[in-house]
Amino acid sequence: MSRFLSSQLANLEPYVPGEQPQERKYIKLNTNEYPYPPSPKVRDILDTKEIDDLRLYPDPQTRGLVTAMSEYYGLREEQILLGNGSDEILAFFFMAFCDQKRKIGFPDISYGFYPVYASLFGIDALKIPLREDFSINAEDYFNLDRNIVIANPNAPTGLYLELEDIERIAQTNPDHVVLIDEAYIDFGGASALTLLPKYENLLVCGTFSKSRALAGARIGFAFGSPDLIEDLNKIKFSFNPYNINRLSLLAGVASIEDNHYFESHLAKIIETREETSRALRELDFYVTDSKTNFLFAKHEKMAGEDLYLKLKDQGILVRHFNQERISDYLRITIGTPEEMDEFLETMTAIIRGDLT
Repeated sequence: MSRFLSSQLANLEPYVPGEQPQERKYIKLNTNEYPYPPSPKVRDILDTKEIDDLRLYPDPQTRGLVTAMSEYYGLREEQILLGNGSDEILAFFFMAFCDQKRKIGFPDISYGFYPVYASLFGIDALKIPLREDFSINAEDYFNLDRNIVIANPNAPTGLYLELEDIERIAQTNPDHVVLIDEAYIDFGGASALTLLPKYENLLVCGTFSKSRALAGARIGFAFGSPDLIEDLNKIKFSFNPYNINRLSLLAGVASIEDNHYFESHLAKIIETREETSRALRELDFYVTDSKTNFLFAKHEKMAGEDLYLKLKDQGILVRHFNQERISDYLRITIGTPEEMDEFLETMTAIIRGDLT
């Protein structure tokens, strides 16, 4: 580092994204990307509109996409905020509602950006241990006297927390904001969106990156009371008012409007997930009950890092976390049926000792 870096940031450990190889072609099952292209309507609209207008700033109010989402989700427009990916939404949350006096709590095994943002913004963070089976004990969050952020379903475990538990968490923390990060909710479970009318302290955030095949477009969103969204907008317009580009706004609208494509391809991914999970269990893997577009699994006789490296040698990338309690686990993104067949064939050969 240079001698100019702020001393407050000297010990900051940044978020580490999954590998994005450039030189070799892999079957990429490591970054929870969608295995199919976006809706054909996205391609059509990007091929025919707005290219010449890239010289102009996008709408800072993001009205076209907000209107489409308002109609789709049954919310008022003032209950919706868009961000440059859900990571920006999370950053706005930390900036708006947390400080040295207003602390934060989240699971000890969860999305890696939560501790990074806590450290970046100098916020006291309480990491609450998951149960032995990696589930969240909702009671650990009752009357916490902190703001709270919970990924549901959780990553990298894939486990889902029931709505009644989320409601009790919001109910017992009325003076703090509870953010439910629903990046993977479309792959299983019910959204906390239905609880918004009852709890002014509840925020729900999501993304177009996972279930809508638009990771490269960087579209995140937050749902909440008009007052909470107004607070987040204050941060947005003080930080990055033109945070969603013109083409991403169009792609988002096209995706929302093609509900048949959305639902049919979700069903394909869920079916492939369940088939892959069954096959891994037949190979003596322990696999959590994932409600996401990935699986979280470990083998009873092989270390996670060894499996990760052997798969990589064969041209298949999965995610390995060198972290206490989960170092023997792999997070495996669900690809196309053909990709998962090749993954399982390779994994079978590794487990049987045919590949060294």
